[in-house]
Amino acid sequence: MTNKTEIANKYLEFLENGNMEKVINLFDENGIVESPIYGIKKATLFYRELNNDTSNSKLQLKGIFEQNDSNNFAIFFTYKWTLKNNKVVEFDVVDIIELNSENKIKKLKIIYDTVITRKLVKELNE
Repeated sequence: MTNKTEIANKYLEFLENGNMEKVINLFDENGIVESPIYGIKKATLFYRELNNDTSNSKLQLKGIFEQNDSNNFAIFFTYKWTLKNNKVVEFDVVDIIELNSENKIKKLKIIYDTVITRKLVKELNE
């Protein structure tokens, strides 16, 4: 993939479809995810855990924000997340993505309000 918009759109498409292998393939081999719920983890572990907690995802893109002369960009979207126990939470998310020189994701930082989500994920894992 050659540009940030294409990477952003593929990331959201793969995530919504639950195709975690394709999501992980967007990352470099040492790619990490920084999540307010799951902590800082290698992408392979993070997406495996997310997939295990998820029965369905609906994502609506609200914007892609690029910084000129930088490997960083941000995706703003709404995430309607149905957990394995069929509880649903919907929230706005900003993912800040840092690419390496081969346009693979080196780091993805997830930013959103976790008040409701944290409680539901905790219930799911009790």
